[in-house]
Amino acid sequence: MPKKLRNIVLVDDNETTSFLNNRLLNRLGVADVIHTFTQAEPAYEFLWGASREGEAIPELVFVDLKMPGIDGFEFLRMYDQLPADIKQQTVLTVLTTSMHAADTARVAQYAGVEYLAKPLTEEKMQKLLEKRF
Repeated sequence: MPKKLRNIVLVDDNETTSFLNNRLLNRLGVADVIHTFTQAEPAYEFLWGASREGEAIPELVFVDLKMPGIDGFEFLRMYDQLPADIKQQTVLTVLTTSMHAADTARVAQYAGVEYLAKPLTEEKMQKLLEKRF
């Protein structure tokens, strides 16, 4: 396994999925801390809000596309508007059940954003870490 990350953020409205992903990441020991959010808005505020001053920005963020309120596409749009030096500190990864070509194409518009099909597995996690870290 590549280096251990300081922290990872999971954003998914499905609590079972979040629980399973959290358990997998803990078992793999890939991060010191894993933060879980069921809504995109509080996750975004936690990640890049004004209150983050001086705190380490999580290196890896998983976001689902299909969520109530602010969905994954809106989250990507908000992320894309962040300054480049902020975006460089985080690997944003869409983790979704959708393999629909239109969704894949929409995500592909955002440079540097990874796209993974659910479920998150040890193999997918290892490949992502090797590729980006």
